[in-house]
Amino acid sequence: MAIRSSSKMNRSASVIWEGNLREGCGKLSTESGVLFNTQYSFRTRFDEGIGTNPDELIAASLGGCFSMALSKELALSGLHAERIDTTATATLEELAAGWTLTRIQLDVRAKVPHATQDHFIDAALAAKTKCPMARLLNTNISMTAHLDT
Repeated sequence: MAIRSSSKMNRSASVIWEGNLREGCGKLSTESGVLFNTQYSFRTRFDEGIGTNPDELIAASLGGCFSMALSKELALSGLHAERIDTTATATLEELAAGWTLTRIQLDVRAKVPHATQDHFIDAALAAKTKCPMARLLNTNISMTAHLDT
């Protein structure tokens, strides 16, 4: 596995939107190809429908980034996580300024042989602080963390 030696990386996604807000729809594609012409729309954001929405993509990004950061924090202490299971829930609220992502709740469970609950909580809090996505987001990120025995 090659590790980049550069101190800067760019990742890109492309978006096409057609139509007005309520009846229109868009397609998202990522540089990696994992998302390719993935549908999103007002309906998938505020109602039901097939496709994704920006809010769940933010939640997925934070959940993935946090889980990787937690794995790193545990490894720095000589611990190896067998499994980290993170659910990230983004809360969107209608405020005076408009719809706003006001908080994200992280719920994490992990199986980490030889870890104590206190050590696990310390690692989880460090991961929440150091995760690049958490540093990017200007919102309240709360968390519950449970170590499975």
